[in-house]
Amino acid sequence: MGSFQTPIGMRSSALLETSCGYLLQELQMIWDEVGENQFEREKVLLELEQECLEVYRRKVDRANISRARLHQELAESEAEFTHLLLSLGERSLPGRPEKMAGTLKEQLNSITPALREMRLRKEERVNQFRAVQGQMQKISAEIAGQSEYDDSITNVIVNENDLSLKKLEEYQTELQGLYNEKNNRLQRVEKYIEAIHSLSATMGMESSMIITKVHPSLNELCGISKNISDGILTKLSSTVESLEEEKKKRHEKLQHLGKALTNLWNLMDTPYEDRKLFSHVIDLLSASSAEISHPGSLTHDIIQQAEAEVKRLDQLKASKMKELFLKKQTELEEICNRSHMQISSRSEMDNIINLINSGEIDHADLLKSMDEQISRAKEEASSREPIIEKVEKWMLARDEERWLEEYNRDENRYTVRRGAHKNLRRAERARVTVNKIPALVDSLIAKTKSWEEERKKVFLYDEVPLLAIVEEYNMVRREKDEDKQKHREKKKIQSQVVVEQENFFGSRPPTSNRRLPNRSLNGGFGNATSPNRRVSLGIPQLGSDSINSATQGISFIKEVKKVQGKKVFVRPSLASHLKDESASVISTFSGPFSP
Repeated sequence: MGSFQTPIGMRSSALLETSCGYLLQELQMIWDEVGENQFEREKVLLELEQECLEVYRRKVDRANISRARLHQELAESEAEFTHLLLSLGERSLPGRPEKMAGTLKEQLNSITPALREMRLRKEERVNQFRAVQGQMQKISAEIAGQSEYDDSITNVIVNENDLSLKKLEEYQTELQGLYNEKNNRLQRVEKYIEAIHSLSATMGMESSMIITKVHPSLNELCGISKNISDGILTKLSSTVESLEEEKKKRHEKLQHLGKALTNLWNLMDTPYEDRKLFSHVIDLLSASSAEISHPGSLTHDIIQQAEAEVKRLDQLKASKMKELFLKKQTELEEICNRSHMQISSRSEMDNIINLINSGEIDHADLLKSMDEQISRAKEEASSREPIIEKVEKWMLARDEERWLEEYNRDENRYTVRRGAHKNLRRAERARVTVNKIPALVDSLIAKTKSWEEERKKVFLYDEVPLLAIVEEYNMVRREKDEDKQKHREKKKIQSQVVVEQENFFGSRPPTSNRRLPNRSLNGGFGNATSPNRRVSLGIPQLGSDSINSATQGISFIKEVKKVQGKKVFVRPSLASHLKDESASVISTFSGPFSP
């Protein structure tokens, strides 16, 4: 026991000299008194020494454990301190020595305050990160439209391995970007909502219902934060577009109705007082869809009122339009009739009137079409006028020609009667007119062909090609001329036969005992000589028409001779005509029956 020389051993010696030594002396005194042998005494002292060693060993072990714990605490403290420095992004803590000296407790006591400060700084930094990240998650959830997001920041997971100011600044920058995105989206939402309010007010709609239908959070009465997700922005955008499209349709409809009202008012001379009721509709004609923002400008009621007024005016116009259409149709028919042009069929006109009554035809277009037809008809009538004038002259000449033919066929034309001299004068004028027909027809054909070449269509006269009518007339005229030529040749042959018979029979014997039948001035030679006898004598048989004509001619000549003594004035041309007619008649009756 005296071998321990450490301070602890010295303290043990002192203890032995005090308490243990005293006890050992007391034990020896007991042994001396008892008479304990030396072996037992050595044995007891050895046990005491072993027990003392066990006590020292336990103390040393506990001291080693305490020292190891201090070493571990110090190492952990230094490791935590170093980790905190790294996680906080700092190289060293101000006031802390780079190298520590002294006992373990001194070193531990030296690092503990710095570690405590670093922990506080870490906790503060973590709170900063948690707050920033919590705001980021909240705004991200609002942008994503997650209305069920919990505002609590306790569920925010912070990466404690990187709590540097640089990382915190990155999060703050990102948070600022999210704030800007949120504000931008809120502005867009407000802009869309404002547009919906404006458009709804213009068209008389309930804006709150439209906005609530997009999302309840957008209604200001809801009291919750507005949903600013991409889906909501898309719905708002499509809602605004649909409202603008509806506004555009209503504006176009009101513009159409306004134009219709203006046309109807102008057409029917509507007074200003009646127009004033729909002045707000007329004001929309000069404004674009974007310029219309006055509340209630494009409501359904206004459109329905305008439609009802247009319908009423249309019904009123239909009756007036029918009258105006019929008037223009009459004007067109008159133009066509005067120029002998083709006009629309009655069934087509009835169909148009039915369309007017049913309202299935645009009255303005119809009147415009009618005006265009009238203009075209006038223009074509003007181009046809020279030809129509020649046609009318030709028609008059044909009438004179027909009258002259009937006059020449009249057996009593030379009979002295009332008005005979007027017929002679007209016959003279008719012959002059008829002689001009060939030249007139040629000029008419030339003008018609020129017109058709210029217009690239056939000239119709009362729906019949005019050239076909003229060609038919020329053909008939040629046939008549051929018939007349044959008739003249036949008469010439008959005259030659009579002359030959006179030469063959010579002069007739006296006929004092034989009298001819009475001949009247008004008709024929009676039945004195039978047709068979004349044939047997070789005298050509004359028809009753020829005989009557001849008799009338002779009677007329006698009447003329009677009036010559009275000095009646006869025009030279008429006298010449009478002379020709008399010569013709006398030549017809030359021969045995000549007077």
